[in-house]
Amino acid sequence: MHVDHLLEDESLGLRLLWAEEPQLTREISGVTATDLEDPARFVRPGEVVLSGLVWWTAEGGRDKAERFVAALRTAGAAVLLAGEETHGSVPDDLIEACARHRVPLAAVPAHIMFRAITDTVYFQQWGELNRLHALPENVRVRLSRLVAQDAGPDVIVASAFAHVDRATAYVFTPAGRTVAATEGARPVLPREAVALLADGAGITVSVDSDAVSPYERWHLYLPEPGGTPPRMLHEIAAILARCQESRARRRAAEHQAADELGTLLCAPGAEVATVEGALRTCGLPAQGPYRVIVAETGSQRAGLAEGALTEAVAHAGRGRASVGRLPDGTAFAVVPETADDAGGCAEFWPLVAGCEPSVPLHGGIGSAADGPQDLNGALSEARYALASARTTAPDSSSVVDSSSLTGLDTLLTGIPAEVRTAYSSTVLGPLLDTRNASAAALLKTLETFLAHDGSWARTAEVLHLHVNTVHYRIQRIEHFTGRDLSRLYDRLDLRAALLCRTPSATSDPRARSSTSPAR
Repeated sequence: MHVDHLLEDESLGLRLLWAEEPQLTREISGVTATDLEDPARFVRPGEVVLSGLVWWTAEGGRDKAERFVAALRTAGAAVLLAGEETHGSVPDDLIEACARHRVPLAAVPAHIMFRAITDTVYFQQWGELNRLHALPENVRVRLSRLVAQDAGPDVIVASAFAHVDRATAYVFTPAGRTVAATEGARPVLPREAVALLADGAGITVSVDSDAVSPYERWHLYLPEPGGTPPRMLHEIAAILARCQESRARRRAAEHQAADELGTLLCAPGAEVATVEGALRTCGLPAQGPYRVIVAETGSQRAGLAEGALTEAVAHAGRGRASVGRLPDGTAFAVVPETADDAGGCAEFWPLVAGCEPSVPLHGGIGSAADGPQDLNGALSEARYALASARTTAPDSSSVVDSSSLTGLDTLLTGIPAEVRTAYSSTVLGPLLDTRNASAAALLKTLETFLAHDGSWARTAEVLHLHVNTVHYRIQRIEHFTGRDLSRLYDRLDLRAALLCRTPSATSDPRARSSTSPAR
């Protein structure tokens, strides 16, 4: 089936927005539906890409369209079919991006379901015989009954493939967590699962559900292509979508209970008995120990940080967890502590963040809380660690465990930027005057002097100065700052002020190359 065959199907009503004539004769290899901002790893060469454009917003729309279409170009997509339901029409930003990258683009009318396009492609590719290769009616009825009974994805996958000989199937999240698998399927490590979804060697069918975040979206994966008819796989994926939407509805009530717990934890005077009751409402034990983890994405998309944190906690195998939002909107989780520490979340953080690579995902982990009375303090630690993660890596994803803040330089990263700036300016004063060359020389001397434990000789050697010059500069520094560099506490004040100046000031001056001496 070629691209132009699809466009000529009057029942679909597709409207061509941009293409070059030779591209319309390209063979279609399959169909994938996605609303990821960077879909490259889920698109295979020659595929029709269906998108509802949920990822596009007017703010920054040109850049978002550029990233999305560039990814399709890299993946070798045959054509992009963009739904008009979300925005009323296909944005000009997307049309222009497709023209720049030479990716054919057509609009899908709001009343046309993506399933209709998928069926059209697969019916054409595998012929009318494929209509017979759908789920048997008794299996379809049984699966629908299981969904109505709130059965889990493992039960649904087992039942769906029970009548297919030797079929091996998995349900993965984009971060590589195995949600379900057929009986006897070998275990797949998260990083391997991410690679399997990306390399296109097997069959991947997206489980489309608007009820979950991009971090939690499921993908039905079969290692052996051709063993199961495509229509059957899409029917199973649709049933799994209903399963996930049902779970999301139940979780909405759990989030509300978690939000109430978060409000209590932010109130230092909350009664312990009240906190215990809130913990029980969330399905958590009334006694510890616990871990508190917080996360933020800096994005205005509702639920994004909560979805990422839910996936990270599940990935780490933390068991029962309560995930919600604090009064200021920060996502948080309270999880029962086990023999292991919370390092699992940190271990899987890069995989979770990779689901939305354009969105920085920052996290903070507090130390273990022995009981409900300690949760407020653990939350404060986690939020401080979050501030440290945000400060040290503002444009990339990272997670910081509060137990790693063991030095003055790491400890200071959790202090708000405006407080650090004010402290540095107050303590260092005229030494920060960038217009004054002598001030820069004094600042350099101070950094080197403190880095070499107050050694006059070593400071002079590193800066290529006479030791008398170092003595003179130290006297000037003491004059301007009002500190006595022979006193330990004053040295600590000045060291802290240097570290607060900029995040890069945490580097060790001893590791820097020397410049020409300023006398």
